[in-house]
Amino acid sequence: MNALRKKIYMLAGYNTISMGTGRNEFHPKKPRPDMEHYIQEAGRATLKMIGGAKNVDEGVIGNFMASRFNRQANLPAFFPLIDADLKYKPAVRVEGACASGGLALTTGMKSILAETADVVLVLGFEVQNTMKAVYGADVLSGAGWQKTRKEGHAYFFPGVFSDRAGVYYEKFGREITRKAMAKWYCNAIENARLCKTAQEFHNTNKDLEETANTPVNPKGFVDHLNVFDCSKVSDGASAIAIVSEEGLKRIGLHAKDAVEILGFAHIVADVTQKPEVMTSLTTMKAVAEKAMKMAGITVDQLGTVEVHDCFSIAGIMAMEAIGFAEEGKGATFVLEGHTSRGGEVPVNTTGGLIGWGHPTGATGVHQAVTIWEQLTGQAGEAQIEITKEKPYAMSVNMGGDDKSLVAIVYKRGE
Repeated sequence: MNALRKKIYMLAGYNTISMGTGRNEFHPKKPRPDMEHYIQEAGRATLKMIGGAKNVDEGVIGNFMASRFNRQANLPAFFPLIDADLKYKPAVRVEGACASGGLALTTGMKSILAETADVVLVLGFEVQNTMKAVYGADVLSGAGWQKTRKEGHAYFFPGVFSDRAGVYYEKFGREITRKAMAKWYCNAIENARLCKTAQEFHNTNKDLEETANTPVNPKGFVDHLNVFDCSKVSDGASAIAIVSEEGLKRIGLHAKDAVEILGFAHIVADVTQKPEVMTSLTTMKAVAEKAMKMAGITVDQLGTVEVHDCFSIAGIMAMEAIGFAEEGKGATFVLEGHTSRGGEVPVNTTGGLIGWGHPTGATGVHQAVTIWEQLTGQAGEAQIEITKEKPYAMSVNMGGDDKSLVAIVYKRGE
């Protein structure tokens, strides 16, 4: 697909709290909201902004592992729980590991392009605090190749990205990379403190850099990462409406209230194969290039991006994959402040996966909601300046170890 055949808009985004350790309300031994609560909260909030369920043609729900974390499948049938007027309307569930939210968005966009719908309610969620982290790590390992599970670390994906980090240290320098990873963490928490729904919103740590530099402990965790290099176990949901021009008229909103989708790409790599290059996210590079080509923009025109920083090393490698820095120069790019709120390209302005949280099936939708808020000036304390010179934004949602990727390019509607 070289260009979009019709206009597609996103608007009316909503995020629940990303619940887990770090939130004052969270206690592992006390009852917490269930998946139904998150689905209802996010879905109802978006419906309220678009005039109700009567305006919706279809629903898409993104989720990774509810069948394991919550022992619940048949997720499309939860849409009528949001609103009775969604009964007897079509809905589908999509899954692509941690890119499930991004897949939900592209599925909704394709319905608009196919003209089977003018208004699609897209929702992503995950409720993961139903089990201890080490057991949850085993569930999340399903995003990788299960025939290698017994060969992997107990904390499977931290182990995977720890291995990547180790090779990156050896090739490009451990000291500078660790400094950049620490700065990535500090930026994430500082941004999360500006967003009331972020998992790290309540973080009052006065020395983030010291925390970020906690020594690596291979005996207690993995070889090359500390726990602060990792995104957290999170419960939450995000929702947004995807609409056509006709859909905008139906819900009575203007294009300026929305973001327009200029380009997108969804690609996969072979999950049974090891990375082609341990120090490079090659699939992410390809998906970003495809999305920007469809949108007709270049990387230097991006005013903000939301990237999949499941681990701080992934954030640094993402800067290289998208094209902000050459391979091996991502650490320098971060250390020079280019990814901070006032930098060349503010990244993950509400904290990203490390700061805002990572309810896996919701993450891609959360990225879209954050960009909608930023481009339409609704980000509150987290708002950054979007300039005329760099009016575009991009989200990159990754599933597994660079295996299922979704990239979307946005601009404010006119």
